[in-house]
Parts: sequence; C-alpha cells; structure tokens
Amino acid sequence: MVKIDLITGFLGSGKTTFIRKYAQYLMDAGNNIGILENDYGAVNVDMMLLQDLMGENCELEMISGGCDKDCHRRRFKTKLIDMGMCGYDRVIVEPSGIFDVDEFFDILHEEPLNRWYQIGNVIAIVDSKLERDLSEEADFILASEVADAGCIVMSKSQDASPEEIQGTIEHVNQALEKVHCSRRFHCEMNGVDTANVIHKNWDEMSKEDFDRIASCGYVMASYRKPEFEAEDAFTSLYFMNVKMTEKELREAAEKILSDPECGRVFRMKGFMRVDSDSEDGSGLSAWAECDRRQWIELNATKNEITIRPLHVGQEVLIVIGEELHEEKIKSYLKI
Repeated sequence: MVKIDLITGFLGSGKTTFIRKYAQYLMDAGNNIGILENDYGAVNVDMMLLQDLMGENCELEMISGGCDKDCHRRRFKTKLIDMGMCGYDRVIVEPSGIFDVDEFFDILHEEPLNRWYQIGNVIAIVDSKLERDLSEEADFILASEVADAGCIVMSKSQDASPEEIQGTIEHVNQALEKVHCSRRFHCEMNGVDTANVIHKNWDEMSKEDFDRIASCGYVMASYRKPEFEAEDAFTSLYFMNVKMTEKELREAAEKILSDPECGRVFRMKGFMRVDSDSEDGSGLSAWAECDRRQWIELNATKNEITIRPLHVGQEVLIVIGEELHEEKIKSYLKI
C-alpha cells in the first residue's frame, strides 16, 4: 500500500516551504513521490512554487476549489484514485489552510482508496508567532489541523523568542480545549525538542530531524465540531494584472494586513511583474519592454512579508480572510 502523508497548517504557516524540504528528503532517500495540492480557490499559486521539484521521482497534481463541499470531495477522491495507479512510494497531500481534516480520513476509508493507501503521517505546520486574536472559526480550524498530528513542526522559530514559541503552544492547547479535545502539545525550551513539537531553523534541519518527522505517525483524536461551517467564514479576493513597484506592493500589503477596515486579513499571496532594471519602474513600457520585467512572488501575513524573485508566475494577487472589504483593499492596490 502507498503511504500518504497529510501536511496541515493554517493560512500562511509555511506548508508549501516545508513540503519543498520534506519532498527533497524523501527523494534523496530513493522514494518516488506524488504531491497533491489542494489550492483554496481556483488559482494554482502554491503549486507553481513547487514546479522545480517535478522530475523523474516527483509529480504534482492539484485540486482547485469546487463549487461546494460535495464537488470538492469528489475531486479529491478522483485525484487520489488516479494517483494510486502511478506507482508512488509516498503521496504528500497539502490541503488548504481552511481544510476540515476529517475529510481526509473519511475519503481514505472509502473504496477503492482503503485498499491502495495507508495513512503514514499527519504533520502540522504552526507559525511560531501565531496570531493570538483569532476568531472562533479560525481557532476551530487550527484545532482540527493539530488534533490528529503525529508532530507539530514550528515555522520561523529562528525569528521567535522562547516566550513567543511557548505562547504559541499554549494557544494551540487552548484551541484544542475549546473543542473538547484531550490532546495537548508541549516543548522544552532548553534546545531539546520533545516528541511532538519540533522547533528548529528549517535550514539547519538534519537527516535525523527529517527521519523523526517522517516516522511521527498520527493520532485519531476526538473533538467536538461547531455548528457553523468553518470554511464558509473565509473568503478569497482575486486581483488580476496589478501594476505596482515592489516597494509599493510591500507598502500596500502592510496596510491591508494592518487596517481593520479591510476586514480580518490572514494572508496575501500571488505574483506580479516588475521592472528588473529600475527600482521604481519609471519609464517602463508594459509591452515594448516586457522582456526586461521579472516575476516576483508575494507571501504575506501579519508576522512576515516576503517578496522574492521568481522565474515564472501569473498576474494575480490573492487576499484571504474573514469579512473582507473589497473596495478598501482595492484602494491600497490602486485598482
């Protein structure tokens, strides 16, 4: 049977970055792997960031957001059926940051998937500087993502203080308590990681660290689901062909993420083309000098705004959050 690993994590926690490192570790160990991306919405931004992994030992598949839950469930199952016939040693599934984790387990117990796959690991990625002021819906999503995890891998821990890391773990445990889940996570702050929380600079992770993660397993935890549909609380706004300089984009992201009039914005991501020769892009013709423009990727949360060059992209910026106010957000993007 093919082992299947679920990489969970809230919006902007770093799931895609972790998968790049985890997938490379698996391939270096001789595994033939498939990666299934479940992009929240219809634009495959996260999948594009994994394109350079594609090769003889790695293939990528994607599910775009369906029109409803049943539609999405069928697409998920169909993709896994297709992938079950490809001879993979391991399949990695990255759900969206607002994914109901139980859907993953339910589908794997259905025919014919229950004969082809076995659950390997559930790995939860948690931002070391997790925002504390989360809504009830967001806290439920967080709890559901960590409840069954064999381990938590904390992202950006090199930028967080011991107090911030401990505060994040306490918030995770409080979210679990809210849904009447008996699981609790803990980590020692003397530099030694405990069995279920790993806090270490990802660039310094050794083969032994990944060996540990790849054998963490999972837990079938019980918790109470709320009456609301958590995924209904989140919305995405898509903005095409935004024309700004890199500096203007960073400033706009800072304002959108911090201004309550924009709503509760959890994440911004996407791609844009900028002038590669001029910082402010002045004097640039969008068509005549298209070959002088380069792609940049935006990945932004309240804790961190990252903009980096990219070889390929598409003209789209996505804003994800709760109770979003489109016109206010558009005013900052100058559209």
